[in-house]
Amino acid sequence: MPRTKLQITNCIEHLSILDESGQLDKDLEPNISDDLFVKLYRYMLLGRKFDERMLDLQRQGRIGTFPPIKGQEASQVGAVSCLDANDWLVPSFRETTAELWRGRSMESVLLYYNGYNEGTIIDEGQRDLPMAVPVGTQVLHAVGLGWAAKYRQKNEVVMTFFGDGATSEGDFHEGLNFAAVYQTPVVFVCQNNHWAISVPVKKQTHSQTLVQKAIAYGIPGIQVDGNDILAVYSATKEAVERARNGGGPTLVECITYRIMMHTTADDPSKYRSEEEVAAWEKKDPIVRYEQYLTARGLLDEERIERVRNEVTAEIQDAVDRAEKRMAELGDPVKMFDHLFAELPPYLTAQKDELTDRLSESGEEDPHG
Repeated sequence: MPRTKLQITNCIEHLSILDESGQLDKDLEPNISDDLFVKLYRYMLLGRKFDERMLDLQRQGRIGTFPPIKGQEASQVGAVSCLDANDWLVPSFRETTAELWRGRSMESVLLYYNGYNEGTIIDEGQRDLPMAVPVGTQVLHAVGLGWAAKYRQKNEVVMTFFGDGATSEGDFHEGLNFAAVYQTPVVFVCQNNHWAISVPVKKQTHSQTLVQKAIAYGIPGIQVDGNDILAVYSATKEAVERARNGGGPTLVECITYRIMMHTTADDPSKYRSEEEVAAWEKKDPIVRYEQYLTARGLLDEERIERVRNEVTAEIQDAVDRAEKRMAELGDPVKMFDHLFAELPPYLTAQKDELTDRLSESGEEDPHG
């Protein structure tokens, strides 16, 4: 039999509304309220300033290592702002700003990065999963939530974040395949920040884009300028509405950049050039959006300074509360209290051993 051609009709689009030079495509400008425009800016700035403060704290030895998010604020805030309160957020490990938008406290973030499991406690009724450190595993969790929502006929959407490195994991492909087959209401947001620790995208895939992997699974996909919050919001809003209306999953690839290190234990100068970083710093999502809001008359120098001062004060209050809380959570034996309703024998033995060792060293209360 002769060979025949299969007609694959899918087409992948790239969306940019506000480019790095401040040029706006007026026809694509999202129609949202002035209050929401300003709120998006405030959370982008909060994420940036909190990130900078955590880096100071880490260098001072006041928190442990953490993954900075600088440069990726638009990808996070633009996407997560499209969710309703009853929807689900399933983050990876670099979505601090998105989690803050959803109501996570800065104190809990600081507790977590100091090794306190109290920092992962989710408030009653909060539809957010804790951060997932293993790369890509949260994709499966999100699809499971989406399948449950559809099975129970709940009008809920699930959004999960992951980086370019996660698309090299089997969990990503299994998740997309299941979501596509069962048409689950899941929005997959890939923050393509160009580096999976020290591995560049070109060494992860031979595909021209990451978003084109949506074609293989028969679902919609769109690539956006991840440093353009207007583009991220518009594309993700469309994906969320599609999912809520029974249209199944969507893959959104946000082209962005990790300005800082992978984690504070990493030295990015070992694998990328200063010139590359400098080029992306010129595409700063906050500067771009700030100029846009100023041109719209929603910001001016006085209001920008006021927002910065308010954010700085909020962060300091959170640091003070977290450090006070950590002084109250001094007994490490309590780590065993949050694992099981009834401790299994092997953990009971470990708890007893730790208690004995602390007693012998006189460290029952490290803050006493």
